[in-house]
Amino acid sequence: MAHYDLSIIGSGSGNSLITPFWDDKRVVLADKGSGGMGAFGGTCLNVGCIPTKMFVRPAALARGPEEAARLNVTQETTDVDWPAMRDRIFSRIDSISTGGRRYREGLDHVDLVAEKVTLTGDFSQAPFAFVAESGVRAEADRMVIAAGSRPVLPQVPGIDLPGVHTSDTVMRIEERPEKILIIGGGYIACEFAGVFSAFGTEVLQINRSRGLMNALDADIASAFSAEAEQNWTVRYERTVTSITEQGQGLRVELVTSDGRVEDHDVDLVLVAIGRTPNTDLVGAAEVGLDVHSDGRLAVDEYQRVLMQGDPVEGLYALGDISSPAMLKHVANQEARVVAHNLEHPDTIRPSRHEAIPAAVFSFPEIAQVGLTEAQAEEAVGAENLTTKIQNYGDTAYGWAMEDSHGIFKVIADRRSGQILGAHVLGHQASNLIQPVIQAMSFGQDAYTAARGQYWIHPALMEVTENALLGLEVPIPEDAPL
Repeated sequence: MAHYDLSIIGSGSGNSLITPFWDDKRVVLADKGSGGMGAFGGTCLNVGCIPTKMFVRPAALARGPEEAARLNVTQETTDVDWPAMRDRIFSRIDSISTGGRRYREGLDHVDLVAEKVTLTGDFSQAPFAFVAESGVRAEADRMVIAAGSRPVLPQVPGIDLPGVHTSDTVMRIEERPEKILIIGGGYIACEFAGVFSAFGTEVLQINRSRGLMNALDADIASAFSAEAEQNWTVRYERTVTSITEQGQGLRVELVTSDGRVEDHDVDLVLVAIGRTPNTDLVGAAEVGLDVHSDGRLAVDEYQRVLMQGDPVEGLYALGDISSPAMLKHVANQEARVVAHNLEHPDTIRPSRHEAIPAAVFSFPEIAQVGLTEAQAEEAVGAENLTTKIQNYGDTAYGWAMEDSHGIFKVIADRRSGQILGAHVLGHQASNLIQPVIQAMSFGQDAYTAARGQYWIHPALMEVTENALLGLEVPIPEDAPL
């Protein structure tokens, strides 16, 4: 069994742990590849954040005629060349992935195990070992488990048919489908519904519950659902019971909440009902590591893996396999913390999990940070809350856009002015929310955040400014005018 100073499982954010500190030490990096394609670099690069947004941008351009018509300009989208778009996107993605792999393979002090590995042996103390499918075994004085997550598949007949896809595979299909059925009502389902509908595909999105994006603030979820229903077909309270081949496509059988059966013939089915941590694939529970009920590996505030409630020294985890957020920017922050703690075991630092933002690049775009109004009521009491919903259309740039649906909602504690959460629906939501994220991260009260800086007039960012100014909060004695 080969012995190493550091073992890393996962080549996403875990790959960044191989800093110059390890140049004179031995490191082993194991990764079976994202999306079942042997790709190096993790979910975000290969099948997640980056390629999806590379489809979102042309989708926004394809929707251009809709906005132009409101502004007395006639435009036309005459063609969407899916194969060319796909090849352009993945020629770039795949070259980055391949380059990353070749770089790691070229380092004398790093060994790459490009296959599935399973934890083995005693994990109560170092050394920590894994065994690969080929029988290769390795142990290390320190280990980081950053093995990510994978799409969840419902157990229904036909789920393994060739025309059934997840986010791991749907972006590489040969041709754009004429009709697609999307299962799910969350981030991934809504992003792909926005993309395919913009490209002219007939989209049918189904969800078991009523409404879309129900984990978000109720006002945002309701507004998004209303807009989605105008832009593609949405059906609620429906469950898939079977998928069968029908001609060149698929027939999907659904059952409604009141027991009715529906059949829908489509070219492709996209399953997007969530993701699950890969703890079971690496055998975390089998070696005695603590696992949450949702499958996440349990860690302490320093990202140390827990066993029977206690941290195991030298054993860390980060990213989707342990984080409830399942966001790349969270995994990157955790990787920085783990890198520090590995290199400075006498002065370890905790991860920072406050004011974590997220965005949904659907149509309309959504962004959020902090508490929903319901969560804020539970945290500080409804009587201590102040909220403001600012319409895009009530600002100068909103007039220029003739915007009719954009909203910016901010929530604060009326006693102190502390910002508790912000939720945005509309054009450039992920950018408009950033000043609020900064204020929350550095402890600025709502009034100071609004009045303590200039806001460019008449930029769309005045939506953010006016939302903050609309809160009923105290004005500090030394507040700027």
